[in-house]
This record gives sequence, C-alpha cells and structure tokens, in this order.
Amino acid sequence: MKRIVILCVEDEAEVLDAVLRDLSPFKSVMRIEAAESVDDAKTVLEECAADGHPVGLILCDHLLPGVRGVDFLIALQQDAHYVATRKVLITGQAGLEDTVRAVNEAKLHHYIAKPWKAEELQTVVRDQLTEYVIRTQDDLIPYVGVLDGARILEAVASSGRDQ
Repeated sequence: MKRIVILCVEDEAEVLDAVLRDLSPFKSVMRIEAAESVDDAKTVLEECAADGHPVGLILCDHLLPGVRGVDFLIALQQDAHYVATRKVLITGQAGLEDTVRAVNEAKLHHYIAKPWKAEELQTVVRDQLTEYVIRTQDDLIPYVGVLDGARILEAVASSGRDQ
C-alpha cells in the first residue's frame, strides 16, 4: 500500500519540530514529510510523485523564504495532481487579504493560528485526512484506528464498497 503523505512546510526549526511532534499519532498509517521552504516542498512533492505516494494533506506556513505559503497553495490548487489534497494554513501572520486569497484561490480547507494546541492540530489533521481518504481511497479499513473511525465505517457502509 502506498502511504499517504502529510507535508509540513515551515521555515522555523522549533515550530517545524513542534508540528512534527504533534503529528506523531498519524505516523502508523501516514508518511510525514517536512520542508523548510517552497523549493524544498516542491522537491518533496516530486519525490512523492516519483514513488507513487499521494499527498493527502499539506500544512503550510505563510511567511516562508522566497515564495509565500498562500501563493504556493494557490499554485498547487491549479495542478490536477493536488486538487484533492487537503490544504491547511498554519500561521500567525497572514493578513485578511492573503487569507481570503487562500480560501478563494487555493480552496483552503482550514486555518490554524499560531500558537496552536496539539489537540486542535490533531483534530484538524484527523478531520482533513478522513475526508481525503473517504474521497480518494478504495480500501478505507486501514485508517479506521487512526482517523475518524465512525465516519470511515459509515462511508464504507453507505458506499457498499467491498472491503
């Protein structure tokens, strides 16, 4: 089974470490990748594509070196490979205009303000990944114990998918 990727794009090492730590409950079924810039993120995305690993979720800061996070998410939304990818902005510095652009043009799925609580981040990640796997995966059972098991089992039952 190709593992679904969670990509975290954050340029501050301490913040990146905190996000990765808070994502640890998902490691058993997801592949977690980190990037410190948009260029690094593009390299990770290319590697994932080459290996056949789908990118289910991108957690992205806004103020990054070079390209801003919102512009990166907008560009991804225009790429057919990433339309289904769930996009979450984690930032304390995106202004209203940039946030509106992210919602309208990147189809942003959620916004988390810094600083966050681990439980809040995990709830958002669980919800977003549950939605992603229900929409994109044929075999949902491997995700029941880590994601929203009730929603996944309901999707299995209502779709008539043979698991």
